[in-house]
Amino acid sequence: MHDLTGFQRDLLYVIAGLDEPHGLAIKDELEDYYESEVNHGRLYPNLDTLVEKGLVEKGERDRRTNFYTLTRRGQRELDARQDWESQYVTA
Repeated sequence: MHDLTGFQRDLLYVIAGLDEPHGLAIKDELEDYYESEVNHGRLYPNLDTLVEKGLVEKGERDRRTNFYTLTRRGQRELDARQDWESQYVTA
C-alpha cells in the first residue's frame, strides 16, 4: 500500500464498498467525495495499475462494461492500512 497514490487508495476503498462496480459507478462515488470531476484519463489508468499490482480484478459484464472487485491481496492491503491508521486515529 505504501507505493500507491492517495487516489489509488481511494479507488480501493470505493471498490471494496460497492458490489462489483463498473467504472462509471466508481467515478460517480469519487466525484461525490472529491466534489469535483474525475477525468476518464485519470480513472482508468489508475484502475489498470491496481489490476497490474494484483489488488483488483477486472471482469467483463458485457462488451462495453467492465466491473471491478478486490482480490484477496487487495483486501489484506486495505485491512493492514486500516490497522495502521487506527494506531494514529481514534474514533
